[in-house]
Amino acid sequence: MIDREKVLSVLSKRFPGATPEQMAAAANAIVGLTDDWEDVTGREPEMGHHCSLADCPECYVAGQVKRGAEVRVFLKWPLEN
Repeated sequence: MIDREKVLSVLSKRFPGATPEQMAAAANAIVGLTDDWEDVTGREPEMGHHCSLADCPECYVAGQVKRGAEVRVFLKWPLEN
């Protein structure tokens, strides 16, 4: 089980401008991850778009990665509409 207080601590350091409500919502979502979610971070080469994202100046995620952030990608099955 994921420790909610630890998640809140990490989120508060990473997103100092976030409101308490935003932090709580994010922490609840992370702690509430179920076994339906699969960590596919290690499949980056198979995703196909990672190279183009790295060179896209308006991509928020690519910018954060260039600054040293670690990104994890989760996939949920079955996909919902």
